[in-house]
Amino acid sequence: MNVKVKAGMFLVIGWALSLGFYGCAKKDGGEKNKIIIFQSKVEITTQLEAAAEAYQAETGVAVEVWSTTGDDYFHQLRTRIASGEGPTLFSMVPGAEAAEVGKYLEDLGDLPFVGNIAENLVEKQNGKILGIPYTVEGFGIVYNKQIMDPAQVQDYDAFVTFLRQAQDAGINGFGLSQESYFLIGHILNTPFAVMSDMEAYMEKLSKGEVRMAETPEFQDFARFYAAIRDYSYNPLEVNYDKECGDFAMGKTAAIHQGNWCYGMFADYTLDFEMGLMPFPLLGNDKLAVSVPAVWGINSQAPAAQKKLAKDFLTWLYTNPTGIRYLTEGFGFIPVVKGVSSQTLDPLSAEVSRYAMEGKTIPWATNLYPAGVVDVHLVPVAQRFFTSKMSEREFLIALDEAWAKANGR
Repeated sequence: MNVKVKAGMFLVIGWALSLGFYGCAKKDGGEKNKIIIFQSKVEITTQLEAAAEAYQAETGVAVEVWSTTGDDYFHQLRTRIASGEGPTLFSMVPGAEAAEVGKYLEDLGDLPFVGNIAENLVEKQNGKILGIPYTVEGFGIVYNKQIMDPAQVQDYDAFVTFLRQAQDAGINGFGLSQESYFLIGHILNTPFAVMSDMEAYMEKLSKGEVRMAETPEFQDFARFYAAIRDYSYNPLEVNYDKECGDFAMGKTAAIHQGNWCYGMFADYTLDFEMGLMPFPLLGNDKLAVSVPAVWGINSQAPAAQKKLAKDFLTWLYTNPTGIRYLTEGFGFIPVVKGVSSQTLDPLSAEVSRYAMEGKTIPWATNLYPAGVVDVHLVPVAQRFFTSKMSEREFLIALDEAWAKANGR
């Protein structure tokens, strides 16, 4: 055989093998004793890699963790799955994202621990369980207990009184930041979520059958938002790092954030205790709690690899070593009945408490139209914080932005 031909054949064979190695969902299956994980929470990548190594040491099954920047994770996932080169196990946001890749999701109803997860936390489609929750997360008002007493800030009037008192004391009472969801996306959740039938209202809103400007929940929200503009710093001049930093140093009494922000305080020596309370729109006393992401298994993967992926999930949620990584390594709030964590930070402990007491409202954010926050709502919020836009003008602008996001 010609040496050049032989070399070329080896290159082609090597290329083919590499595709089998990385494309676990191909029909030929790639490596039989290996799974590939692709997930969106970049902050747990290192810990997940450590868990994968521990799992391989215990079982002999190789687990490769693909990395992502996080910004275009779902686009990468869709592209890889559609091309037949997808991972075995991957994450997605429950609701819209899960529905979009629904035809690629394996039925997980036979997982041995799934019956110990609250039904409202799993991702279901057509009666099948297709997603296992990572954890629960919650957001509302993260507050300094030395400066703010939740019992004294339970409605709009009390909120304004507090902001004025903080301002008189030389303290910023309430902080948002310039990033899209921290500016408008998360805080806009509350007027939707306190409704008796949030989903029905959102459907009507998208069709133009109702308007925020004529809805009491949003009218009260506009009052709160205006108070933040009038008595706090301009969030357009503050990024997430500074928002959290000012809070950690006692310069800001409270910020609108979730339990995920606790890690931002690691570099500070805190001389106060913090808590997490509901945003008190119309007297709301419930925390916004939901599942940020769920695990799914690629239905295109070979049967043997799907079995290995289910085994890995079972280990992660039920094995003592897996649970330790889940709770201590990832910092997740347990979602499986009977599993607890003694290492929850103060904010996560509050989320867990509200969830256990049933004092929660849902995340309307999971049902927002695609791109509505970044493309349509942020410009409205930016105009609001750089002008004297009235509360009604603000709501009318939000209605117009929502209509554009829905192609109207």
